[in-house]
Amino acid sequence: MLQITCPHCGPRAESEFAYGGEGGVVRPAAGDAMSDAEWGDYVFMRRNPKGLHHEQWRHASGCGRWFNALRDTVSYRIHATWRIGAPMPGAAPGQTTTRSAA
Repeated sequence: MLQITCPHCGPRAESEFAYGGEGGVVRPAAGDAMSDAEWGDYVFMRRNPKGLHHEQWRHASGCGRWFNALRDTVSYRIHATWRIGAPMPGAAPGQTTTRSAA
């Protein structure tokens, strides 16, 4: 079984966690001004890359908190986990881990 390290609770079994989708997607500030097609792109369109992928996870059977993870979608190996709002471990100063919806 895969072990995931919750940044709040420490290492736990994968069965305690819930996948929350692509991480770093920023909600549009002017959502009410977006067309239906633009809003649909924000809600449904995600990258789904082969390789390293920034994701959100929730420790559903533990503390209940959300956190970020950097996971390889080929090997399923989790390279890093960190708290929401904290910089990605090993990121260069000023480097963002989020992407805008536009």
